[in-house]
Amino acid sequence: MGTGVCRCGKGVEQRDKFEKLDEIIESYKGKEGALIPVLHEVQQLFGYLPEEVQERVAAGLGLPLSEVYGVTTFYSLFTSEPRGKHRISICLGTACYVKGAAAIVEKLEEELGVKVGGTTKDEKFTLEVTRCLGACGLAPVMMIGDHVYGKVTPDKIKEILEKYD
Repeated sequence: MGTGVCRCGKGVEQRDKFEKLDEIIESYKGKEGALIPVLHEVQQLFGYLPEEVQERVAAGLGLPLSEVYGVTTFYSLFTSEPRGKHRISICLGTACYVKGAAAIVEKLEEELGVKVGGTTKDEKFTLEVTRCLGACGLAPVMMIGDHVYGKVTPDKIKEILEKYD
């Protein structure tokens, strides 16, 4: 496989990552249903799936780039954009929305300086919305990583964010 220069990952030798990428592809080559497990491992390696990595996966598995791109964009598990160290998910399901989730989103956008779907410049946070987090009794609800915050108000946002490095 060719050696590409990737703009992904800071401070780590990209050649090492691409060597590991090639090893991952090789370990799945010729196996049915390999694309999703390969993309999962590769995303763990790079933190996301930039275009040049998707191209290498497609070439290595002998798949059309359109198929790799289609899977990458279809499943919410995958991302082609860098995500922050901490993913913030705000529930916009009915219970949370009625109890003020939109105001929570607005306050987070203001505090973080990004819109929904964006990642802060320091790559500390990525802001996302979801339709339900399954904790309607705690509405409005947000999650940062695996930690659930219930009965969130805009006044609590700054204090919650300060807990994360």
